[in-house]
Amino acid sequence: MLPLLAYQVVSQYYRLQRNPITVGLLAANTLIHLRPDFLHPIIPSIEDVWFNAHLILKHKDLKRFLLSPFYHVGDPHLVFNMISLLWKGIQLETSTGSIEFASMVGALLVMSQGITLLLIKSLLVFFNYERPYFYEYSVGFSGVLFAMKVVLGSQAESYTYLHGLRVPSSHAAWLELILIQMVSPGASFLGHLGGILAGLLFLRLKGTNSGSDLLTLLIRSVGRILSRPLGFFYRLNPFRQRRIFGGGTVGRRQTALERTTSINTWRCQACTFDNSGLLSICEMCGTDRQDRVLPSHQLSHHFDLTQEEVRRRRLERFG
Repeated sequence: MLPLLAYQVVSQYYRLQRNPITVGLLAANTLIHLRPDFLHPIIPSIEDVWFNAHLILKHKDLKRFLLSPFYHVGDPHLVFNMISLLWKGIQLETSTGSIEFASMVGALLVMSQGITLLLIKSLLVFFNYERPYFYEYSVGFSGVLFAMKVVLGSQAESYTYLHGLRVPSSHAAWLELILIQMVSPGASFLGHLGGILAGLLFLRLKGTNSGSDLLTLLIRSVGRILSRPLGFFYRLNPFRQRRIFGGGTVGRRQTALERTTSINTWRCQACTFDNSGLLSICEMCGTDRQDRVLPSHQLSHHFDLTQEEVRRRRLERFG
């Protein structure tokens, strides 16, 4: 299973170069799972960080509350979660930026854990239902991944594909919750449900045009303070490599204003990459353009690039 995860990471190497938060999350989860000798004294054992509502509420144990998402019970558990994180993290971090993505992950982690704890406590208080959830032990990044799926679904197109099924993006997380519970009944149902509710709450708090949340503003402020000295030393590095990336975006739904002003781009139906209006095939995946209508002022300058030319330009840009 671990070579499969390594292959997935290597295959996304060029995209991960500009997604440091996703790389950091992958590395943190993997290192904690592998527990190399030099980290043994630092990393707590899984017995000390299991998410258990009874122990968290009884001992006010924040360690179990915050660290349990980064632990996994086996290689398959780790690999499936990390491949999911790889896919979701690249899309969200590319579309929102690293600082806002870091804020989002932190907020979703705290909210998903908190909502899960609240659900378990509510079952005990209102229904006197304490088994199995109140004493259940669980770990894994799945709750945060479900929350990320909800956020990603709000930015994606109307429909998405889930295990070969074409479903509305807004319902994909709920369908996956049911499918996972059917395939793996031992999975933490309330943990996954808490993640979905955390994603919905995050979108609700953030609002349509309300700007950034408090955590985002805090991280951005710290980022601005640190960026100036770090950027100065980075520019002094004579060995740094200059990289050129395309200006497209992936996976973000355009607003009405953007659609009316961004007349020089078109969105690929296959990979949602925003291409130049002069191209007739997607620069990222090579899919033919669906809407061939170009603005009148561009008709005289329109030209078609062959797939080989697009491939050459893509390799040149990422090389």
